[in-house]
Amino acid sequence: MLTLLRKVFGLCEPHPILRRNAQLFADFNQGRPLHEYCFTVFDTELTGLNRRKDQLISIGAVRVENLQIIPSEQFHSLIRPDSIQPNSATFIHRITPEQLEEAPPLEEVLPEFIEFCGNSLLVGHFVDLDMHFLNKAAEKELGGSISNPSIDTMRLALRYQKAQSKDFYGGCDQSAACNLEALVEEFNLPKFKPHDALEDALQTAYLFLYLVKKFRQDGIATLKELYGAGRQSGT
Repeated sequence: MLTLLRKVFGLCEPHPILRRNAQLFADFNQGRPLHEYCFTVFDTELTGLNRRKDQLISIGAVRVENLQIIPSEQFHSLIRPDSIQPNSATFIHRITPEQLEEAPPLEEVLPEFIEFCGNSLLVGHFVDLDMHFLNKAAEKELGGSISNPSIDTMRLALRYQKAQSKDFYGGCDQSAACNLEALVEEFNLPKFKPHDALEDALQTAYLFLYLVKKFRQDGIATLKELYGAGRQSGT
């Protein structure tokens, strides 16, 4: 009902869940040790990569606490988009139009996901893309954006690869691959089924914990220092 009122009357007051979400990060402190933070590692599936036209069709997430994956703390839902048409994206994700027809709408799934995230930090691979679609959806359905800070495993991986290349070759190997599947192979991590939001979230969680372990060995102990390492990736 609140979503309908916003659409009809142009109301700009954020949904109560976004106001609560913002309050959780009003005095956010980046200086604590990494193991003290709670993380939600997530992935989205989309109808395509057009930031203006395409939509979310799935969200998957897993919780990380004390730098350990909590298997019992998972979120996974399909999302019914505004229009359902067979296209290459649904073929890649193996999500059928029939499945999307039966899925809950965005206005139901998004608040549930925000509630699941709580006061955790969001972690994703090329997280800027996921956050773009999440915040576009939040603006449309809830009248605002999500306040949870985010961490990009792609940036962290590039920073780690750059450090390794300098160690071994005296310069940066610009050919290093940064897509999730290539990094899983490179670092010999457990493999999950690709192009599934929950499976990709689990895959990203293993990558995140691997990189955090490596960075901690180099003396990066706080969230602020981890953010600094990501900014040094050169992307």
